[in-house]
Amino acid sequence: MDLLDTPVSRRLRSVKRIIIVLSGKGGVGKSSVSTQLALNLYASSPRAKVGILDVDLTGPSIPRMLGLDGHGVHQSSDGWVPVYADGPEARFACMSVGFLLKNKNDSVVWRGPKKNGMIRQFLSDVRWGDLDYLVIDTPPGTSDEHLSLLEHMAPVHDRLSAVVVTTPQAVALMDAMKCLSFTRAVNLRVLGLIENMSGYVCPCCGEVSNVFSRGGGEAMARREEIEFLGRLPVDTELVTLLDEGQSGILQKYGATQSARLFAGIVDKIVE
Repeated sequence: MDLLDTPVSRRLRSVKRIIIVLSGKGGVGKSSVSTQLALNLYASSPRAKVGILDVDLTGPSIPRMLGLDGHGVHQSSDGWVPVYADGPEARFACMSVGFLLKNKNDSVVWRGPKKNGMIRQFLSDVRWGDLDYLVIDTPPGTSDEHLSLLEHMAPVHDRLSAVVVTTPQAVALMDAMKCLSFTRAVNLRVLGLIENMSGYVCPCCGEVSNVFSRGGGEAMARREEIEFLGRLPVDTELVTLLDEGQSGILQKYGATQSARLFAGIVDKIVE
């Protein structure tokens, strides 16, 4: 059998671009960035088809952020049917281990081989269909999940790229450097770096306070000669929207300040 002809390569044959979202440490807002990236790609064209895959197996948060808690995954003759955030329009597909848990508060206590098998199933058994973009939200750091992901997607490596998320302070930047080192070790193209939580915008007066300092991510991107995609402040409206897991997020997100800022980031990514 052709080494490039695998169940994963056959399933992802109609996926044009795959964007892996990485962060060196937890708590930098990687999952919220993944969610916003998928939402903005979906909004970039009335015909855009987007998928988001949550491989943060022990901390799946994408279903909550998209207001999809409580939805289940159905089996079809052609594999697992993803949950569609836009309903019958079926242009925004989502898959997460969170959909497979009997109770959303159940812990996922799996060793490496079990995680590897789950990631393989997400890639080879989910009926992704035709997608312009597949966004993959990964756990913090560089661990089993990342290695499994890249191993299974080796046949489609030419369509892979990564976005690195950090906050501006020095400790987060140190760990973001390890992410960059990982991408270089596995020859994964980096689209650029996003500096998240770069300031706090007061909802009353609009004044920006630099809670976690500012500019560290931009300086690192310049030093490492990668694209600086932009900075995102803490947006209380966005925090409320994602935390509450509200339905209708596709419409509500577009009215936030974060959506307007992220549109500029997406413009650089889709170039």
